[in-house]
Amino acid sequence: MSTAKADILARVRSALGDTPVPDVRRSYRAAGSISTDGIVDLFCETVAEYRATVHRTSDVAATVRVILGEGKRVGVPVGFRDLGLPVIEDHDLSVAELDALDAVVTGSALAIADTGTIVLVSGVVAGRRALTLVPDHHVCIVEASSVVASVPDAIAALGPDAPLTFVSGPSATSDIELDRVEGVHGPRHLDVIVVE
Repeated sequence: MSTAKADILARVRSALGDTPVPDVRRSYRAAGSISTDGIVDLFCETVAEYRATVHRTSDVAATVRVILGEGKRVGVPVGFRDLGLPVIEDHDLSVAELDALDAVVTGSALAIADTGTIVLVSGVVAGRRALTLVPDHHVCIVEASSVVASVPDAIAALGPDAPLTFVSGPSATSDIELDRVEGVHGPRHLDVIVVE
């Protein structure tokens, strides 16, 4: 710290003297402050409001095959689970190669019921960020057991050791006249598979 900054801080401390620190009311929600009853249903309803398509199932591979059909170029993170269809693993695919994919299938770290948000953590389950941002169709697998009630619950559960991506529906933006345009900053189509 520079001498000038240290001098300013010393003068502030001197001016405050022995002033007691006031008790500050905290009215924002903390982790664990929302009931977890029905959070999977709430997540499904909220994410659907963002124009995402929600599928609740116990058979992920069959659901992915129904969503994507046959003959599609499907990207997945390296070492991803077997989907029963041909896939292209993302061994650092170029932007052009990612753009040529018809869809990408990834997992998620967790989902937030209150906001309908999916949290992706770079790694084996969700892959790298480019994999989920460049292709036009993202199929994201959310384990029902990973749904948390609120953003504070999500922050408390996530580690600080990897890049995070928060996804609330398909990519969309609006101009000054509120004309919605989808697919500008990420996938235009989002299918969410909630695994019961």
